[in-house]
Amino acid sequence: MWDRIEPLMPADPVRGRRWADHRRTLEAIAWKYRTCSPWRDLPGELGSFQTAHKRLLRWAVDGTWERIFTAVLAAADADDDVGWTVSVDSTVCRAHQHASGARKRGKPTGPNPDHGLGRSRGGLSTKVHLASDGRARPLALVVTAGQAGDAPAFEAVMARIRVPRAGLGRPRTRPTAVLADRAYSSRAIRRHLRRRGIRSVIPQPTDQIGHRQRRGRLGGRPPAFDAEAYKQRNTVERCINRLKQWRGLAMRTDKLAIAYQASLHLAAILIWARR
Repeated sequence: MWDRIEPLMPADPVRGRRWADHRRTLEAIAWKYRTCSPWRDLPGELGSFQTAHKRLLRWAVDGTWERIFTAVLAAADADDDVGWTVSVDSTVCRAHQHASGARKRGKPTGPNPDHGLGRSRGGLSTKVHLASDGRARPLALVVTAGQAGDAPAFEAVMARIRVPRAGLGRPRTRPTAVLADRAYSSRAIRRHLRRRGIRSVIPQPTDQIGHRQRRGRLGGRPPAFDAEAYKQRNTVERCINRLKQWRGLAMRTDKLAIAYQASLHLAAILIWARR
């Protein structure tokens, strides 16, 4: 795994202080999120917890985690190891009380002005929207507040699917087919996929079927649905299960959404490096 990740690590700066050992720092960050331990409980052999925490945030801000994730996807695609029958779904992750209290200065701006935290009957929570490939590995990740709906985040998830090609040509952004459950059954989503030339495999909920039938001929034809292909939708459930094996992802303790998103990218990088 490290042989695949090491060439993607940032090089030491020409001037100034050299980076601390990348491998040890990466393992320190992974240990923290695998065990859901406080930063200060980091074992001494993994180095300083300040170094690991600062590296996580610094690379989240400058986009290093996303660049490494994209490079790992590009290497897998070059080996023809990406299943382009994509499944989309979301999962709710409980947020610890330590995750609340991040400062909100000035007018809320950015993709996560609420730091991806929502309050519902169950308390603080965060929702992770994701798309997985045909082998239950994450292709795109979006973090929102826990009470957010699935359908409004669909286009944001699809926009995150971007795998560069090994040679010339544009990055691949269009799967062969998209599998999703009834929560994504809407005209807007079907129109979005049809406009991009992507086959949709989404069942209709009972109320939509009844409403169409009551309208008779004005209701139009039912949307096409491949029941055999829909059996592959379990890949996204297995992908969520892989991510939630990291206890620090199953229960969020980060105050900042950008830090939690970075930890998701790190878990996804290691999942793809294990292929």
